[in-house]
Amino acid sequence: MNTQITTKFKILKPANEVFETIVDPIKIGHFRFYTSSERWEQGKTVTLRYDEYDVDAVINVVAVEKDKKIVFSWGGEYDQETVVTITLKELDHTSTNIEVNESGWKEDDPEIVNKMLGHKKVGFIH
Repeated sequence: MNTQITTKFKILKPANEVFETIVDPIKIGHFRFYTSSERWEQGKTVTLRYDEYDVDAVINVVAVEKDKKIVFSWGGEYDQETVVTITLKELDHTSTNIEVNESGWKEDDPEIVNKMLGHKKVGFIH
């Protein structure tokens, strides 16, 4: 079984603006429904706060390639650590394709399908 989920979408902004909106703790709140404790940089542990659900999520930033890629892991505190890779591909100076891939789901988990689809709906892949 393939234990990864991928979502692709296009945003009408250049890659550098999309990248900064994700990694900047102030800007991310304008794009997503959560806040970030600090700037996303390789090696940092960042807390995302979902006020709507009164939930915190801790991410470990694994790799950052400016304006191109962000890799982080999360869910380890729940014994279900997955790795999220966000890849940005600028199409022109006005639009960017974004691919979000989340992998590492436990194949033997009886709830794997519900968890994967749930993350797609309310997790980072939204």
